[in-house]
Amino acid sequence: MLSGFAYYLAETIGRMGYAGIVGLMFLESSFFPFPSEVVVPPAGYLAWKGDMSLPAVIISGIAGSVLGGVFNYWIAAKWGRPLFEKYGKYFFVSEESLKKAEKFFARHGHISTFTGRLLPVIRQYISLPAGLARMPMPQFFLYTALGSGIWVTILALVGYFFGSSGEMIHREMRKVSICLAAGCVLLIALYVLIQRKKGKGK
Repeated sequence: MLSGFAYYLAETIGRMGYAGIVGLMFLESSFFPFPSEVVVPPAGYLAWKGDMSLPAVIISGIAGSVLGGVFNYWIAAKWGRPLFEKYGKYFFVSEESLKKAEKFFARHGHISTFTGRLLPVIRQYISLPAGLARMPMPQFFLYTALGSGIWVTILALVGYFFGSSGEMIHREMRKVSICLAAGCVLLIALYVLIQRKKGKGK
């Protein structure tokens, strides 16, 4: 049986439906400290019960994550950049620093955004430096969707297969988080190696 809190979450998500998943995942991907682990796994469990559709749960979760990421990007690009340009010197952020960040995200924004969406804490805030650096929106949208897609799918499947036990969900999510962190480290190391080889080849 579900624990009391997990049962409450599942019941709440069930009442809110797919729009609720989109809205809560939007919050999770924006400024609000709302963990996705309490949104998608209960929905995955409801899919196992037959009360929701697993593909629709995943699509709703991805949609909310992407919308939240785009919102953060837009906030940073519209207001963050002008503020730093005007007052950045008081926070040791120069115009040259902003130009370097813009250049970095133009060259490496795809790997930064993709891996950032797979890591705890970073996933909520990776959109902000991307917006400040004005990373090309199509590229930002694509890699945000890819990273979010992997994370949401994992959450939904964990809830689908282990949703009857809050303790098992917690244990499996710890394993998943460790594996994702290790995978991101390996991916970044490989990316750096490839970039260095490209640099030497020029």
